[in-house]
Amino acid sequence: MLATAAFAADTEPASGGHEHGGVSITATPAFPTAHYLTNSIFVALLVTILLLLLSRRATRRMQLVPRGTQNIFEALVEGLYEMLEGIVGKHMIARTFPLLATIFIYILTANWFGLLPGVGTLGFGEKSGPFALSEVTFPLLRPASADLNMTLAIAGLFMVIWVYWTFTVTGPFAYAKELFGPKGGVTGILKLFLIPIFFFVGIIEVISISFRLVSLSMRLYGNMFAGENLLHTMSTLGDKLPLPIAYLSSVILPLPFYFLELLVGVIQAMVFMLLCAVYIQLSTTHEAEGEH
Repeated sequence: MLATAAFAADTEPASGGHEHGGVSITATPAFPTAHYLTNSIFVALLVTILLLLLSRRATRRMQLVPRGTQNIFEALVEGLYEMLEGIVGKHMIARTFPLLATIFIYILTANWFGLLPGVGTLGFGEKSGPFALSEVTFPLLRPASADLNMTLAIAGLFMVIWVYWTFTVTGPFAYAKELFGPKGGVTGILKLFLIPIFFFVGIIEVISISFRLVSLSMRLYGNMFAGENLLHTMSTLGDKLPLPIAYLSSVILPLPFYFLELLVGVIQAMVFMLLCAVYIQLSTTHEAEGEH
């Protein structure tokens, strides 16, 4: 049966691996009989469809003087383009902008979608007693960015494309020389002494690059998952009080933190996009310098 939980304490099953009653670390099936479709993947699909519909509506009837959704989309695209061009450079903005802008818009929408009423409290379950409220054992909706699988997939996709851009624009041998070769135009005997040092520094840089996948995904996931637990905690502070007061507290207490999470959603989407842009700039800067 389809059920809604009165309080966030009833939004996750005991099998979710969190006996403390908080938000489950792992995603759960969106439907009791569809174990292959998790609630986070279901939300990711909804966010994708929503963005496709909005972008289609904004560009369906393009006008010289934009209005409505076209005006909003054009302002967003123009603002992101100018910002990213100043980071990645004019020689990279055309090929990198579609991916970087999509990352920002998608993550922002997914973050804000997780704050809608019903996310985490609407799902399938059974009544625990003849007069009891239904406990949601299969939440239908879970914020996509609060699932490590989703953030890891976005970060992994970017890193694969980043390697492709770096090797095609810079070249694998030129980039390897940039990592391991002596810098600063050092020549003579001093260069021979500095080669082992710069080679060791290059190894450290390779290790740092390999950790970008973890840092990008864990930063976004950690912040959004922590936000979900914060809202859950605030909504359950008064669940031991009489029913009318408990219901009011579950609505009023989390309210100020919703505005905080709106800000966090924007910041995390912006940080993810800007870090990706900086990584591109760092691996392709010398290409621009060679053109001057």
